[in-house]
Amino acid sequence: MKKILVFLMSLVVFANAHFLMMTTTTDNVSSKKQSTIEIKSMFIHPFEQNGMEMVKPVGIYVNSKKNPLPLKSFTKFNHTAWETSYKIKRPGVYKFFTIPKPYFEPAEAKFISHVPKIIVSAYGLEEGWDKPIGLKYEIVPMTKPFGLYAGNIFTGKVLHNGKPVSNVEVEVELYNEFKLKAPTSAHITQVVKTDENGNFSFVMNHKGWWGFAALIEEGTKMHDGKKYPIENGALLWIKAY
Repeated sequence: MKKILVFLMSLVVFANAHFLMMTTTTDNVSSKKQSTIEIKSMFIHPFEQNGMEMVKPVGIYVNSKKNPLPLKSFTKFNHTAWETSYKIKRPGVYKFFTIPKPYFEPAEAKFISHVPKIIVSAYGLEEGWDKPIGLKYEIVPMTKPFGLYAGNIFTGKVLHNGKPVSNVEVEVELYNEFKLKAPTSAHITQVVKTDENGNFSFVMNHKGWWGFAALIEEGTKMHDGKKYPIENGALLWIKAY
């Protein structure tokens, strides 16, 4: 009976996709009133609206690893999460991202290391939204990532060491603030794959924040004297209106 319970619990864990989520107060700054951007980073199951403990990340940055922002903890879904802020002073495209410390998931026998990114346009300047930051694992938008409507199709390109990578699974979830009910557990996390050019497309059928997580298993890390694989996630969060 004990083995059966452990097995059933592991099925529940596998059914729930882990996402390192980022949100900003807006993805379009159009006035000084909006110029101070609040950025939140949390380790959660977005659709099911529950969370996990997030240890202090290596950092939350803007545009480059050379620009770390001060971190402050807060509580989300009864677990520790992290936040910061940034004052935008001039027009431009700003790219915020989080570098976490790898999280060991016993049920999956692997480490999870997801790096989420959000792109914000300020004062009407939109050039550069399709340029990579230069992360080892990264999703670059092929569709302008701000100013999207529910029902729009979003296309992104998955890069590994700056090169497009094919046949990679991209998990997609809605941050479900709307109390939507999934018909089955299979509907919670959508999955698409990249083509030979590293591109994927997805139609966002509801307003809200959508997370795209391209998963690449590479490298190992020690835990309790044993090596485990690392699931590296290139994440992009965009908002549909």
